[in-house]
Amino acid sequence: MTLNPSAKKYFLIALAVFAADQLTKYYVMNNMPLYGSIPVTSFFNIVSARNKGAAFGMFRGWGNMPFIAISIVVLAGISGLLIYGKKDRFALSLILAGAAGNMADRIMTGAVVDFLDFYVFSHHWPAFNVADTALTCGIGLMLIANIRKVSERADAAGI
Repeated sequence: MTLNPSAKKYFLIALAVFAADQLTKYYVMNNMPLYGSIPVTSFFNIVSARNKGAAFGMFRGWGNMPFIAISIVVLAGISGLLIYGKKDRFALSLILAGAAGNMADRIMTGAVVDFLDFYVFSHHWPAFNVADTALTCGIGLMLIANIRKVSERADAAGI
């Protein structure tokens, strides 16, 4: 089976985001001590952290296998939607890249490598990475698209 040119474009976007994620993580792992921190601005540091759980460190006691299994299912499903679907492909490519980036970390290092640390005074957002950013943006784009669809349907129905 050959991919149509449109699907290829979105897989290339996912590959580029995945590469950016892996390169930045590689740089952090090889140039910073674990738990090291480099101040960048008054509200942002580059840190070297590892997350063995899901978002915000939740479920860290589960181990990596459930997260890897979930990632495989997500990667297969998103790939199918990119190949056969016609909607939300850019958002799906971001989700694909993010899921692949964090799964690669779990397989290679046993934890997700996080390094972006934002804070206000002593209040820190949990550290995150390029893959997390891609996932968040992709999911956000899909939510916005779906909210617009619901709004258009409501307008059409006179609600």
